[in-house]
Amino acid sequence: MKDTALSETHPNPVHPGDDSQARLDRLAALSQRLLEQCRAAGASQAEVSCNEDTGLSVSVRMGEVETVEASHDRGIAVTVYFGQRKGSASTADLADASLAATVEQACAIARHTEDDAAAGLADAELMATDIREFDSWHPWALEHEPERAIELALAAEQAGRDFDPRIENSDGASLGTGTSIGVYANSHGFIGRDRSSQHSLGCAFIAGRGEAMQRDGWYSIGLSADDIEAPAAIGRRGAERTVARLSPRKLATGQYPVLFSAEMSRSLIGHLLGAVSGGALYRRASFLVDSMGTRLFPEWFGIRELPFQQRGLRSTSYDAEGVATRESDLVADGVLQRYILGCYSARRLGLVSTANAGGVHNLQVRANAGGFDEMVRGMGRGLLVTELMGQGVNSITGDYSRGAAGFWVEDGEIRHPVDGITVAGNLKAMFQAIEAVGNDVDPRSHVRTGSILVGAMTVAGEG
Repeated sequence: MKDTALSETHPNPVHPGDDSQARLDRLAALSQRLLEQCRAAGASQAEVSCNEDTGLSVSVRMGEVETVEASHDRGIAVTVYFGQRKGSASTADLADASLAATVEQACAIARHTEDDAAAGLADAELMATDIREFDSWHPWALEHEPERAIELALAAEQAGRDFDPRIENSDGASLGTGTSIGVYANSHGFIGRDRSSQHSLGCAFIAGRGEAMQRDGWYSIGLSADDIEAPAAIGRRGAERTVARLSPRKLATGQYPVLFSAEMSRSLIGHLLGAVSGGALYRRASFLVDSMGTRLFPEWFGIRELPFQQRGLRSTSYDAEGVATRESDLVADGVLQRYILGCYSARRLGLVSTANAGGVHNLQVRANAGGFDEMVRGMGRGLLVTELMGQGVNSITGDYSRGAAGFWVEDGEIRHPVDGITVAGNLKAMFQAIEAVGNDVDPRSHVRTGSILVGAMTVAGEG
């Protein structure tokens, strides 16, 4: 039977009676009213964030429903500046008295804090003026139909349990669907409105018995139900990954090429992002302090930020401080082009915001190789890492040591699973030793990268 998209197997994915624009209008009016109250209280600058989130999550295990949870959350955050003294307060209560008390509390905090030379709104000339939508609003009627959500989760789990008799247990399946709307406004006159949806379906299984048990799974996420894989496909893929890990062998300690699967490669890029983020840099708690303009990777390597992608997981016209986003290179020709900065960290470093308050927006890692099979063949002999464990990364020195599991590759083919090993190195050396990036991009993240081959790492196993 051919797998189809989740929304095709369960039609009518769009929520009827969408009132998101009216709710955004109400939040925008509320933010303006709060800014006026801050001004009347004597604040020299102020900013307000208003958010409303709704969602449904269900989980099942071994064919039975475990949880069904509906959520409706709201938050109002007010930040004021009296010169260079800052105060913040928040509430979920929209009653006039509660809102007035929130402004009063933020002002009281600001009056009792010390001056901070870097405090204040982002500069007015950096504010976004062209605010667009990026096809990120796809609410799903399933949010109001828990029975159908349970049906989908059960279908995914059952497909995995039926895949192989060695799967005798399940860690369950879960489905989540939700929407978020938000308004950010500040006393520069900036007001930004945003709305987005996100949906997910995943499952995990246990194969084998006793000490020979192995666990793995699979999940799919997207802004639209159209982006979610079919439940049966998710279940079968999760089961296939689980049984592939059965009967792992040990690996002799040595130096080997290491191929990080696409989902594991994201963590390597994540370590780079942490090291070049403003907070770590101005605290000098990064192994990449003073590295802007330095070659960190091979000459062909690049990472570009693409905030304007349609249906991108982190597309936006402005960052969390209202600063206009832009396409730009983080790494080009192997050289670190810039840091990741909001206005506060930029001022602490004597630089300008890179429109990354709140994080990065749709990073694309440049590929120089083909798909996953080609990457495995190209490695020839070495370790394929499909799971990483532990937090053994020193952000100050770049020393890297993490528990791992995966597969041994010989003559360009996957031979057998391995576990109980540790992969170690130093991130600076690992970045330089990257030999290839595949085009097998895992779409389930705003950091889009294929599998990454590191030429040599220490692998600690037996002996």
